[in-house]
Amino acid sequence: MRFFDHCAKFVVLVEENDTAMGQVNAFKEGPEMKKVLEKVASTLCLPVEELNADLVQVAFLTCSYELAIKNVTSPWCSLFSEDDAKVLEYLNDLKQYWKRGYGYDINSRSSCNLFQDIFQQLDKAVEESKSSKPISSPLIVQVGHAETLQPLIALLGYFKDDEPLLANNFAQQAHRKFRSGRIMPYAANLAFVLYHCDHVNASQEEYQVQVLLNEQLLPFLHSNKTTSTYADLKDYYKDLLENCHFKEECELPQSMSLLSMSCEGTKWKGC
Repeated sequence: MRFFDHCAKFVVLVEENDTAMGQVNAFKEGPEMKKVLEKVASTLCLPVEELNADLVQVAFLTCSYELAIKNVTSPWCSLFSEDDAKVLEYLNDLKQYWKRGYGYDINSRSSCNLFQDIFQQLDKAVEESKSSKPISSPLIVQVGHAETLQPLIALLGYFKDDEPLLANNFAQQAHRKFRSGRIMPYAANLAFVLYHCDHVNASQEEYQVQVLLNEQLLPFLHSNKTTSTYADLKDYYKDLLENCHFKEECELPQSMSLLSMSCEGTKWKGC
């Protein structure tokens, strides 16, 4: 389920590209993070020069892990105020946005295979039902990671803000939709549920779908309702169904392939 590891365009343009996380690195050096660093350094009686954003983020994550897993307040939590937590949350959201979310098109389009597989399985169930055959796979479970789901959620178009997440718009993004901790918590899960409805007014209403993220119904983007006919859902994603294919999306242009080969052993900055 780590499709992105096999997507050459993602690996070259994002994973191994030092400049791809430019917004993340800029925020680490920005005024909001500097304020957090100064406060933590003062609390620990350390020179601020001995701390950096990565170290402070480790302390914050340790606090959050112990609270979430053990339900105890870690001593590390005493270092941070609610405002500090918002800054560090934004730092993590920036990373997820630019590496797994809407930051680059290839992030989401690397999940084309998973997207296509979901609809192929739904198509198969519909065809078997129409033929009065037993549904061969009434339940399909695929297990991956948050890094598996986040690109797919972005491909589906959920939690997309009007403005991109940037290093310099922390305050403007206070009410953002893209919050990776809420979208991808522990044991995050996405479910497509297909229904066969007997008593309907039109044949296209016979098969209907619901989508649940973390056991909560998601409203469909084309209707803002939590139930959609399968036909309407396929129509909404028609372009992706017809044009989103892993091989074509992830293949590097020949010129870029040659350039990346010539840069082997160096830090690739060519995106």
